[in-house]
Amino acid sequence: MISDAEGLSAAYVAKLTRTLRLAGYINSTPGNKGGYILAKPAEDININQVMKVLGGSLYSNKFCEDYSGALKLCTNSVDCSVRSLWQMIQMSVDQLLNNISLKELISTEQESNLQIINKINALKMAKL
Repeated sequence: MISDAEGLSAAYVAKLTRTLRLAGYINSTPGNKGGYILAKPAEDININQVMKVLGGSLYSNKFCEDYSGALKLCTNSVDCSVRSLWQMIQMSVDQLLNNISLKELISTEQESNLQIINKINALKMAKL
């Protein structure tokens, strides 16, 4: 069972698998011998998209609207150095994760690291 293998509650795994199924990443087969299978090849599943489906971005501009403090508008809404930092962090994370597929993450840790490093190096070379 996924929940036992990953140390998660069955209810949480059910929520995650439902989200992944509705987003088209997995298919489910009900019944005693049922289970889950990828809906498309692992190399076609973008990790950034999956993470955003499961939990959203680290940062979005909507954050400042939702967490402005006691006031309706953040006192730093016009000139905020923290916002620009989070935007740069999000942009960096997106650039990396947009280039990682599930295929790179289903190998051993050492193989995954090598594949990801090779991909990052290829991206750096393409920019030169």
